Amino acid sequence: MREAGFDFSRVRALSGSGQQHGSVYWKKGAAAVLRGLRSQHGLGRQLQDCFSVRDCPVWMDSSSGPQCERLQRAAGGADKLADITGSRAYERFTGSQIAKMREGHPREFQDTERISLVSSFAASLFLGAYAAIDYSDGSGMNLLDIRSKKWNEALLEAACPGLDVLLGTPLPSASVLGAVSSYWVRRFGFSEACQVVAFTGDNPASLAGMKLRQGDLAVSAPERQLFSNGVSIGTPLPPARVSQVSLGTSDTVFAWLRHARPALEGHVFVNPVDWRQFMALLCFKNGSLTRERLRNRCADASWERFSAALRQTPLGNHGYIGFYFDVMEITPPAVGVHLFDADDNEVSSVSAQVEVRALVEGQFLSRRLHAERLGYSIIPGTRILATGGASRNKDILQVLSDVFNAPVYTADVSDSACLGSAYRALHGALQQSGVSFFDILKKAPEAQLAATPQPHAPQVYCEMLQRYGRLEEKILQELRP
Repeated sequence: MREAGFDFSRVRALSGSGQQHGSVYWKKGAAAVLRGLRSQHGLGRQLQDCFSVRDCPVWMDSSSGPQCERLQRAAGGADKLADITGSRAYERFTGSQIAKMREGHPREFQDTERISLVSSFAASLFLGAYAAIDYSDGSGMNLLDIRSKKWNEALLEAACPGLDVLLGTPLPSASVLGAVSSYWVRRFGFSEACQVVAFTGDNPASLAGMKLRQGDLAVSAPERQLFSNGVSIGTPLPPARVSQVSLGTSDTVFAWLRHARPALEGHVFVNPVDWRQFMALLCFKNGSLTRERLRNRCADASWERFSAALRQTPLGNHGYIGFYFDVMEITPPAVGVHLFDADDNEVSSVSAQVEVRALVEGQFLSRRLHAERLGYSIIPGTRILATGGASRNKDILQVLSDVFNAPVYTADVSDSACLGSAYRALHGALQQSGVSFFDILKKAPEAQLAATPQPHAPQVYCEMLQRYGRLEEKILQELRP
């Protein structure tokens, strides 16, 4: 940016996002190095000896099963842990990873004076001091009580006695942590008044970038990245890009929740825009690749024929319902293809047109069912925001609108996490003047209406949703050993 001639003195505030579920272990004495960074040298050279652990666990690490079991016992069971923290124990979550690090690397752990998430680590670099973990990213650790917004003492004790000292006190996601350190002022020309707003996780930042509000639901497939920064400068906002029901390789669902109802499947985080409310996140592995497989088999590899099949079959599909789990699904944990007729009898084959609609209706019934189990409900003004490859198919979007009985909007989003970080930076800088998050985005472009529900859709899919839930449970019972 400096080589491109960017004027850092214009930056009023900055924030950012970090890949969720990663942890960074600061070595004793690292705080003093952060405070005394010299502007004539780069960060890598000065910080290379500041970490007690060289190879830190991230979200791909699934080796902490015993530690997960201990967390669940400390909470009183998986259901209770989900109720407290928003999720049952997940091996890739930070609480169990910290516990495993303490047990497997006691010497390195003993030499640790602070543990950051990837997001708060990045914020620390700009702040020149250890940055607080924000509520939203902190709720992806299996340690934070999502209602009291405090670390749960029993869970901290189960993971590591004294862990609260290593983690610090969590703060709301819109908190201004302080001004950028003198390192950035001297090396890059930042203003001394530039504010650092708490960084958050990539998924919560995406919710902010989509401009989701209460009642909205987004379906999307954001790219994984380590961390991204957003800056707020003293000029008009750039064109906004909104998200999502993510319709990509996997389908990801974000929902703004007023009240949380955590379950064993999916996740509930503290909302990054309003810390008094919540967000839900669900990920479904069997997304666009499954749709493409059926397009190839049932529609001669033609999206136009695939769309024609949706137009030529009625809402409700004559009672046929399909479950398509080409690979082991996350939500629910099931695998295989299961087709049912109107009498709930499993059948081996149907016509190509019926199977196309069975797939699409079944996928969106699943998204709605599991979102509602986490506390999502359709209210007046609810919008569905869709992005990803399938969001360009109007017939798929029409089914999405009908199943959810809500209008569907589309928007072009290339990096909603980075955009959300810029929005959050501006909000953090202005919130003391009473400006709300949505007030600052009034001039940002809105998503475009793509589909509205047909009049008889609620009658069809209300009953069908109940059937889908019963049949899903039947499949799970048959798959259990």
